[in-house]
Amino acid sequence: MAERRHVTKRSDGQWQDKREGAKRAGFVRPTQGAAEAASKAHLKRTAGGGEVVIHRPNGQIRDSDTMNRRDPNPPKDKKH
Repeated sequence: MAERRHVTKRSDGQWQDKREGAKRAGFVRPTQGAAEAASKAHLKRTAGGGEVVIHRPNGQIRDSDTMNRRDPNPPKDKKH
Protein backbone atom coordinates (compact mmCIF):
# COMPACT_ATOMS: atom_id res chain seq x y z
CA MET A 1 0.00 0.00 0.00
CA ALA A 2 1.27 3.48 -0.85
CA GLU A 3 2.40 5.77 1.94
CA ARG A 4 1.47 9.41 2.32
CA ARG A 5 4.08 11.59 4.02
CA HIS A 6 3.80 15.24 5.07
CA VAL A 7 6.63 17.78 5.23
CA THR A 8 5.71 20.43 7.83
CA LYS A 9 7.43 23.12 9.89
CA ARG A 10 7.91 22.46 13.61
CA SER A 11 7.58 25.00 16.40
CA ASP A 12 11.38 25.00 16.84
CA GLY A 13 11.86 26.21 13.22
CA GLN A 14 13.03 22.90 11.77
CA TRP A 15 11.18 20.86 9.15
CA GLN A 16 9.87 17.35 9.75
CA ASP A 17 8.72 14.44 7.63
CA LYS A 18 5.83 12.55 9.18
CA ARG A 19 3.90 9.56 7.84
CA GLU A 20 0.17 10.27 7.72
CA GLY A 21 -1.42 9.18 10.99
CA ALA A 22 1.89 8.92 12.87
CA LYS A 23 2.42 10.57 16.24
CA ARG A 24 6.14 11.17 15.84
CA ALA A 25 8.21 12.54 12.98
CA GLY A 26 10.17 10.12 10.82
CA PHE A 27 13.05 12.59 10.72
CA VAL A 28 13.83 16.29 11.17
CA ARG A 29 15.89 18.50 8.83
CA PRO A 30 16.97 22.16 9.14
CA THR A 31 15.39 23.29 5.83
CA GLN A 32 12.22 22.52 3.91
CA GLY A 33 14.21 21.50 0.84
CA ALA A 34 16.27 19.01 2.82
CA ALA A 35 13.17 17.48 4.43
CA GLU A 36 11.40 17.25 1.06
CA ALA A 37 14.42 15.58 -0.60
CA ALA A 38 14.80 13.08 2.25
CA SER A 39 11.09 12.23 2.16
CA LYS A 40 11.18 11.65 -1.60
CA ALA A 41 14.33 9.53 -1.28
CA HIS A 42 12.61 7.40 1.38
CA LEU A 43 9.58 6.78 -0.85
CA LYS A 44 11.77 5.91 -3.83
CA ARG A 45 13.37 3.15 -1.74
CA THR A 46 10.03 1.63 -0.69
CA ALA A 47 8.32 -0.95 -2.89
CA GLY A 48 4.90 0.69 -2.93
CA GLY A 49 6.02 4.28 -3.33
CA GLY A 50 3.66 6.98 -2.16
CA GLU A 51 2.92 10.67 -2.06
CA VAL A 52 4.86 13.54 -0.49
CA VAL A 53 2.69 16.48 0.60
CA ILE A 54 4.68 19.69 1.14
CA HIS A 55 3.19 22.32 3.45
CA ARG A 56 3.91 26.05 3.75
CA PRO A 57 5.10 27.36 7.15
CA ASN A 58 1.49 28.37 7.94
CA GLY A 59 0.28 24.79 7.34
CA GLN A 60 -1.34 25.24 3.91
CA ILE A 61 -0.55 22.58 1.32
CA ARG A 62 1.93 24.01 -1.19
CA ASP A 63 2.51 21.02 -3.47
CA SER A 64 2.48 17.24 -3.64
CA ASP A 65 4.48 14.70 -5.62
CA THR A 66 3.84 11.03 -6.27
CA MET A 67 6.86 8.74 -6.17
CA ASN A 68 7.23 5.25 -7.76
CA ARG A 69 3.83 5.34 -9.35
CA ARG A 70 3.20 2.13 -11.29
CA ASP A 71 1.06 3.67 -14.03
CA PRO A 72 1.77 2.82 -17.70
CA ASN A 73 0.24 6.16 -18.79
CA PRO A 74 1.07 8.67 -16.03
CA PRO A 75 -0.35 12.19 -16.26
CA LYS A 76 1.97 14.95 -17.46
CA ASP A 77 3.24 17.21 -14.66
CA LYS A 78 2.37 20.75 -15.76
CA LYS A 79 3.77 22.48 -12.66
CA HIS A 80 7.44 21.57 -13.11
